[in-house]
Amino acid sequence: MPVFSALIPPEGVLDQVAAALGTPGGEGFRWSARENWHITLGFYGADDPAERGEWLAGRLAGAGPVGLRLEKAATFPGVLWLSVSGTGLHELAAKAGAGSEGRPYVAHLTLARFPRDRPDAASAWVERLAGFTSETWTATEAVLMSSDREQGVSHYRVTRSYALNRARA
Repeated sequence: MPVFSALIPPEGVLDQVAAALGTPGGEGFRWSARENWHITLGFYGADDPAERGEWLAGRLAGAGPVGLRLEKAATFPGVLWLSVSGTGLHELAAKAGAGSEGRPYVAHLTLARFPRDRPDAASAWVERLAGFTSETWTATEAVLMSSDREQGVSHYRVTRSYALNRARA
């Protein structure tokens, strides 16, 4: 089963995203369920959650909280997402193994997937969300999540959590 580490925005921030989206639509869009919204730190592929959980515990030991904010929308091929900014986020992601897939880490929250052969399909959403900025929050916990697919739909489950509580100097 695929496993990954992530930060989960608080309910108030998720409410802001949901309000900005309204009732999303769009031909060929597969919208991510609100309960699946997260900011990936590191993706590990098919792995044993218990073993990866121990590895991650060692990597995140002593990590401190990070201040975060969701901002304007952008796209990867076939993916509509919100950007994430925050002090210490990239350092935390590096500890969690970000970048080990051979591509640079881009902090984001996935909103929807759309056909890759329609690169302009999300342009109206990118424009609509261009001015979006959530409230700033402090992430004090990282989680290890597993992903199960059932009838073509991904379901994410938290398998372990890690306190981010080191005091900043």
